[in-house]
Amino acid sequence: MKRTKVKIHVPGASSSLDESVIMLSAGLAKKWRIPLNQTVQLRFGSARQEVRTLPTSQPGTIRISQSLASRLGLVHGRQLCCQYKSGSRTIVLGPLIGVLVSRVYAGSADKPFGASTAFCREMSDACGVYGASVFFCTPNEVQGHGDTVPGWHYAGGRWTKGTFPIPDVLYNRLTSRKYENLKNVQQFISHAKSSHNTQMFNEKYLNKNEVFDALRKEAHLNAYLPESHLLHNYQQLKAMCGKYQTVFLKPITGSLGKGIIRIRKQPGGSFVCHLTQLNGIRKQSFASLSRLFSVISGKVKAQRYQIQQGLELITVGGRPVDFRALVQRGETGQWAITSIVARIASNRHFVSNLARGGTLSTVKEALARSETKVSGGLTKLRKASLQIAKGIEAQVPGHFAELGVDLAIDTNGRVWLLEVNSKPSKDDNSPLSPDRKIRPSVKTIVQYARYLSKF
Repeated sequence: MKRTKVKIHVPGASSSLDESVIMLSAGLAKKWRIPLNQTVQLRFGSARQEVRTLPTSQPGTIRISQSLASRLGLVHGRQLCCQYKSGSRTIVLGPLIGVLVSRVYAGSADKPFGASTAFCREMSDACGVYGASVFFCTPNEVQGHGDTVPGWHYAGGRWTKGTFPIPDVLYNRLTSRKYENLKNVQQFISHAKSSHNTQMFNEKYLNKNEVFDALRKEAHLNAYLPESHLLHNYQQLKAMCGKYQTVFLKPITGSLGKGIIRIRKQPGGSFVCHLTQLNGIRKQSFASLSRLFSVISGKVKAQRYQIQQGLELITVGGRPVDFRALVQRGETGQWAITSIVARIASNRHFVSNLARGGTLSTVKEALARSETKVSGGLTKLRKASLQIAKGIEAQVPGHFAELGVDLAIDTNGRVWLLEVNSKPSKDDNSPLSPDRKIRPSVKTIVQYARYLSKF
């Protein structure tokens, strides 16, 4: 099997080329031993078309008709990877990547995907570099069956809606479990996988409690895991508060620091409760733990919570610091660290999420500014994040290729896992030097899609 890049050339409306013919660079035809003036199959994503091959002197190109290009979702001027499979006499173009996004703002030509538009444009640019093609589709547009998908792509300097074949690879960037679990979305995913062998990664959100229970099965990871349980009742809360001065209650399906409750035991036996809210933190004091539980019990019953051992984290200026490692699978399919950044909580919060006013720093700078000096901190963080990603792959059902691993270092220099996110924010993981046009994290996604689709 041979592979190279070819440039798609779509002649104007006056061309006599029809859907049954493609014109292939004579040099490429000779190199790959593609028969000319004979019928072969052209494949792009799930689309198949019997075509007769004619030679053209234009090097490194495939000329196809406007009607065929429109039906396949191919764009004039786009460079794509190309393979010729002699056994089946098939010219394969691709890979075609479909990205599931939550919504499209059709009235906004410049930002059809809202805050995610810049990332989507980067994906399109990265595909141009690596000889791939990408489109973006929403839960409202996908259907449970059928061999085409309505979607959006970036071409000619603007976002355009079109129709595309079922892609070789699906990348899930849906921002809520509600969208993921829609019947038509699940039917579409199942149909793409079973009927067209589509590969999908990051297919679901992770459940905090599921992650910790799974990672405990890997003995070498237990050193990173604070004591954590699914909260069932008051007796469990009482037992944890008896063991630890501070405990955290975290919604098992939460994100962005929403709904986290911190409980601290005070001298004399009283308790202080801090609850994250949109506009800051609400603080309440309670004379007894039973009184505290009676106040929060409604919230705990409405949503399942994980109860977790509190940690004494290193701080910068008295503000807690944690670390987000972006761990991805790239062109060889192996896990590697793309970036690690430090996140320093704001004065008003005990969580460090950027959505809660946290600020980014390099790991080196945060460790240097910390009131507690830690030896070998970056090396420890890198080792932990890679081991945890591999543990997720081994123990959690599903195909994951991109994980945001949130870690902390306590005042004794020990590394702890806080949570793992299968939909890491592209803003949270932005490199601190903003002059890069295409972030390494985006390039890695496209490289992994090529690996998955065997391009």
